[in-house]
Amino acid sequence: MKSTRIVPFVLFLGFSLFSWQANSQVLISLLLGDKLNTEKLEFGLVAGINRSYLSNVEGAEGLNNFNLGFYFHIKMLESSYLSTGVLVKSNVGAQGMSTYLTGDDNLDEVFENGELTKKIRYFYVPVLWQQRFKNRWLLEGGFQAGLRHRAEDVFEVDTGGGDASYEIDARDQYTRFDIGLLFGVGYKLKPIPKSMSVGINYYQGFTDIMKMGSNKVRNSSLNFYFKVPIGTGKDAAGD
Repeated sequence: MKSTRIVPFVLFLGFSLFSWQANSQVLISLLLGDKLNTEKLEFGLVAGINRSYLSNVEGAEGLNNFNLGFYFHIKMLESSYLSTGVLVKSNVGAQGMSTYLTGDDNLDEVFENGELTKKIRYFYVPVLWQQRFKNRWLLEGGFQAGLRHRAEDVFEVDTGGGDASYEIDARDQYTRFDIGLLFGVGYKLKPIPKSMSVGINYYQGFTDIMKMGSNKVRNSSLNFYFKVPIGTGKDAAGD
């Protein structure tokens, strides 16, 4: 029970300490792993890639990103778990759009025929109900909330003599929070309660993330992940 009570604290820590780099948070996860894993609680690291999209943005194409974070699986019923955690490195956005005027005549001339990539960085916290089948296959669904901490607009152009790029801090363009539905399917690599797993899930945001403009712009992403329990030791052989 003591380890279970630590979960809200660790979630808050990973969600709110913006100045920490992702590798520092993962290091803490590794150090705490053996303390957090119990009979009814599984703790570990999750990594993967996603293909993210922005709706109602002209010319927007999917953007590939890398995700990294930690997770908790809390046993609620036989074969039923509450799955949560924090993605401390989770980027979304899109690419392929036309550039816009920056107010700098020299920059605008260089990137007039360039391409725009929007990179929006969130701390995401999923809260999912996970149902397992024979300790192999799993289905999960619920909601995911995100806190935006950084955003960049990247201008790129082929000048003929090489590629040029310019980055703008775009945090003021976006709202602070994002929330939506997350659901997916996974597969455990061993038929035991605590083992490595792989899976795929889909996120559809409900929030209009832009502060200005008439179009409602929402995040969505297709995610591929790999989960590794930390500090399970011999307990990985049983529940």
